[in-house]
Amino acid sequence: MEQIIIIGGGASGLVAAIYAKRKNNQVIILEKNNKCGKKLLLTGNGRCNFWNQDQSLENYNSTNKNNLRDIITEKNQKEILSFFDKIGIVPKVKDGYYYPNSNQASSISNALLLQVESLGIKIKYNSEVEKIDRLDNKFIITTLTDEIISCDKVVLATGSKACPKTGSDGKGYELAKNFNHTIIDVVPSLVQLRGNGSYFKLWNGVRCDAKISLFENNCKIKEEYGELQLTDYGISGIPTFNISGLVARGINNNKKEIVKIDFLPFINKNEQEFITYCDNKSKFILNLKIYQFLEGMLNYKLVETILKVAKIDKQKRWQDLTISEKKRLYYNLKSFEFLITGTNSFDKAQVCSGGVSLLEINPKTMESKLIKNLYIVGELLDVDGICGGYNLSFAWISGMLAGKEISKND
Repeated sequence: MEQIIIIGGGASGLVAAIYAKRKNNQVIILEKNNKCGKKLLLTGNGRCNFWNQDQSLENYNSTNKNNLRDIITEKNQKEILSFFDKIGIVPKVKDGYYYPNSNQASSISNALLLQVESLGIKIKYNSEVEKIDRLDNKFIITTLTDEIISCDKVVLATGSKACPKTGSDGKGYELAKNFNHTIIDVVPSLVQLRGNGSYFKLWNGVRCDAKISLFENNCKIKEEYGELQLTDYGISGIPTFNISGLVARGINNNKKEIVKIDFLPFINKNEQEFITYCDNKSKFILNLKIYQFLEGMLNYKLVETILKVAKIDKQKRWQDLTISEKKRLYYNLKSFEFLITGTNSFDKAQVCSGGVSLLEINPKTMESKLIKNLYIVGELLDVDGICGGYNLSFAWISGMLAGKEISKND
């Protein structure tokens, strides 16, 4: 009988533990919090978007996507969905997004913990790992309370540095680094973006459907559409989150990151077509001032912001604008531009971008290529996904692969 230690009782750790216990071995989860799955309970605003039907690699970020292809396979996807079915989760699927039918994240965590309990897997709460040593083919784990545990195999499932209030403090990176693993620079992802703009206070609080385009060193690299949230420091909302990891990595590498916002994505017109469109529209509303004219399209706070940035007198009528002013207005409505100076901090981020290099992990088993019987899973790895259940998808699959390999070899 072998002793398996899972460090971290989050999404990937719980699944790894369940699969590792499929045969006659002892599995123990070391959880630093007083309960497991704290971050899991927060996902999807408490509803837990635990999967997405579209598992295209375009929805994931990593510096080594080729290795990711061997993890996010069709076979592994089917097995995870079957796993959740077997532990009693009935999904509610909307536009490809999977939620528990209860609309409660607790349904997922409770189902996992019930499975852990039924298999006789032990959980040691308030057990924070200080260091891991290797001695005579054994791992020697020391906790902050000076408890020493010897085991045959270890799964690092500590999570990243994002949302530290849930216990993700980045300790796992140190543990992996002590075994000579390469850590790709870790930056916040699925997080708000900041910029310098005197106009931010004007648009603060506005929500609008928009298309945003990310330009890195003046080259367009990503485009997203959805509800944008305008803040007093920059932008937020799902489209922002979906480009934030790329932005953070770029800024970390001293690249220039610019966002261009199309506030009128439903008006698919070039500059001259737009001007002609407004010329015709203005014939029916001759006496409206330009800010009144635009309020039929956009929130009044956003209108005020755009007119100020475009340097147009809000009291003018459309007919009174010069060609130059009409062009400036078009540009700011359809391609509003600002320089991104950074992201919000790790405590505001949902996940991290960066982590343990996939080049040093066997993608079929999640075992370290550097240290035999050491497995690394979940957010600790250099993989992050956009909004929509992708980060949990990777957590489930990577945890499953590690647990299956351990169970096979015990």
